[in-house]
Amino acid sequence: MNKFLFALSLLLLSSQAHSALNVFACEPEWAALTQLLAGDKASIYTATSALQDPHRVEARPSLIAKARRADLLICTGAGLETAWLPVIVRESGNVAIRPANSGYFEAARYVQMLEVPARLDRGDGDVHAAGNPHIQTDARNFLPIADALSKRLILLDAANTGYYQQQLAAFNSQWRAAIARWEKQAVPLKGVSIVAQHHGFPYLNNWLGLKQLATLEAKPGMEPGAAHLGRVLNEVQQARMVLRAAYQDERPSAWIAQRARINAVVLPYTVGGTAQATDLYSLFDDTIQRLLAGLK
Repeated sequence: MNKFLFALSLLLLSSQAHSALNVFACEPEWAALTQLLAGDKASIYTATSALQDPHRVEARPSLIAKARRADLLICTGAGLETAWLPVIVRESGNVAIRPANSGYFEAARYVQMLEVPARLDRGDGDVHAAGNPHIQTDARNFLPIADALSKRLILLDAANTGYYQQQLAAFNSQWRAAIARWEKQAVPLKGVSIVAQHHGFPYLNNWLGLKQLATLEAKPGMEPGAAHLGRVLNEVQQARMVLRAAYQDERPSAWIAQRARINAVVLPYTVGGTAQATDLYSLFDDTIQRLLAGLK
């Protein structure tokens, strides 16, 4: 009996040592990146879809249950999930995924933030103290994030260090080649004037050289009214297209597009935002192609 129990305990320990990391990803882009870096070493749950506004998510019991079992939580940070993530982390009772612990990972900490406000005033709308959180629209940002995430995976699962290092090396090589391809394809977009429905594209603009003339929202996070749209219409006569994310209401963009006689372009914004954007690579393939089509 003692030998049986000893053997059983060894089997259980071996099973635990080789079990996949449970990862709770707030947004689809981080789930996709984790999949590329961790492969079958991780079991990944995505808390939101591309057709949800990541600012406004309900802290449902199902999300709390998933967070309770997570070894690693990976989110954008920079205030993007402030309305719902703290509730989930607190109610989960999972100490490992609390801020400052090894199971808590914010992607925004590893990139150069844009639009960091000089002052904060609730009257200015949904402004983020750490800067604009929509970092996933610049493909270059995934390189430092991938490096930091790989190190975190190794910290949590040292037994698979070699695998994670190999995956990171492969990702870096393939991703840099993809960036070079996307930038070559996007040359016609440099200097092109655009309008954005939500102030969600500064990183995309900075990367590809797009020139944003105006935002349809009167203030960040506030749906535009007719009066404001009328004022914007007078500012966008030189614009070539109006951009919106897949999760956003199409009506404001359609209103401006019709009256300014420009193209309304819907971008996937994250993995799953369009039928073509099925992973990180096709996310940017589709984004570039949709922007180029918007020039026609």
